[in-house]
Amino acid sequence: MKIGAITIGQAPREDVTCDVLPFLGEGVILLQAGGLDGLSKEEIAQFQPEQGDYVLISKLQDGTSVVFAEKYILPKLQSCIGRLEEQGAQLILFFCTGRFPDCFKSRVPLIFPYKLLNAVVPLLTPNSSIGVITPKPEQILQAGEKWEKLVRNVKVLAASPYGDPKELLQAAEQMRREPVDLIVLDCIGYNAAMKKEVEALSGKPVVLSRTLLARIAGEMTGCGCQAENAAREP
Repeated sequence: MKIGAITIGQAPREDVTCDVLPFLGEGVILLQAGGLDGLSKEEIAQFQPEQGDYVLISKLQDGTSVVFAEKYILPKLQSCIGRLEEQGAQLILFFCTGRFPDCFKSRVPLIFPYKLLNAVVPLLTPNSSIGVITPKPEQILQAGEKWEKLVRNVKVLAASPYGDPKELLQAAEQMRREPVDLIVLDCIGYNAAMKKEVEALSGKPVVLSRTLLARIAGEMTGCGCQAENAAREP
């Protein structure tokens, strides 16, 4: 089975697929495309967000991260969908937890992490109180506005998965003192090792977007149980 994966930055995102592929099964071929593929840093610099823009962050092929406004890449993401469909993708995953408008056309299912998080997280918090860690300070307001529609109490902190690791550790320590039931790492850039660190320092359960996405995709491919079985092997 061929599965497509779209990053809003530049493909391939091997830093993400290392946590995703184990849930998809050995027979799955993962095809990748990126919204910023083929663009120079000078061209991407023109996508800087202005006041009121929905802010996104992702990685380039050289390993650096960039911040840009969602509105500039929507047509490019539609082009990614078309390319992956032409290559035979039967399912397309979005490697981004950002909230996207319902503007994309596709002949195959599109799986957005933000929709999974929105549906699952409120079910996991008995007191309707969560902590959210998002990459950049300029994303705190938009993250708060999103989650406040889904749960009663939200505490949002910023700590980039692409920056100084101390930021995430400090955020985890602060979350320990917050009256939240669980923590959401609200960016596809956070990895499984970061999840374990945040759990250890905060003492709270942590929801990792990339593995939630991978588990659901594994259900669609029929291979999701393989990663679970492997994890239980001595």
